[in-house]
Amino acid sequence: MRVLAIDTALECCSAAVLDTAQAAMLASEQIPMVRGHAEALMPLIAQVMDRAQIDFRDLDRIAVTVGPGSFTGLRVGIAAARGIALASGKPAVGLSTLAAYAAPYIAADKTRPVVAAIDARHDHLYLQVFGAGGRTLVSPRISPLREALRVAAGGAPRLVGTGAPMLAANWFGGEKPPSIVDDRRAPDIDWVARLGAAATDTTTSPKPLYLRAPDAQPQNAAQLARR
Repeated sequence: MRVLAIDTALECCSAAVLDTAQAAMLASEQIPMVRGHAEALMPLIAQVMDRAQIDFRDLDRIAVTVGPGSFTGLRVGIAAARGIALASGKPAVGLSTLAAYAAPYIAADKTRPVVAAIDARHDHLYLQVFGAGGRTLVSPRISPLREALRVAAGGAPRLVGTGAPMLAANWFGGEKPPSIVDDRRAPDIDWVARLGAAATDTTTSPKPLYLRAPDAQPQNAAQLARR
């Protein structure tokens, strides 16, 4: 199976091509950036496909992170994945950013918990807690810091994501401290590709996993009354 993976959810613009038959990543690229994903993504995908030396019609599926993450970034990546899927006639699958963060740690050691956390600003975190075998203990949610600490504590978990330092800095004194604090700014795109290859739902079109409403709201008070 050949998978094109795309991630623009956070602070990287990333693309990769995985060939599971060869058990090899044919091409992979991650460019750190806070904004500008819309301009950077399609040239990056073209570059990765060229390095992989395959055509879009040779792909078996397209995998894309659907959030949580930047509202604008998510729309960029999902729109690109849907467009490529439509043009190539291949399915697109959506993957949680939090699951992509946790995947390499679960693969390395399935016995210890992993907390994937993303800074949602204003002392809130997007997070998901994984237990033994990668089983979800706390489903994806947005929580105030204190609540996030409560559900994350226990078993000296491994913390990963942009919210990991916030959790570590405020860790409850009576709990075992985190065994690992990994503050990487975006998931490893290679793992997005691997999760995409393993995904079983290829019929549901990717859509954003926002977990909260946009910060910008319509100014209803400024609207003029209709006559």
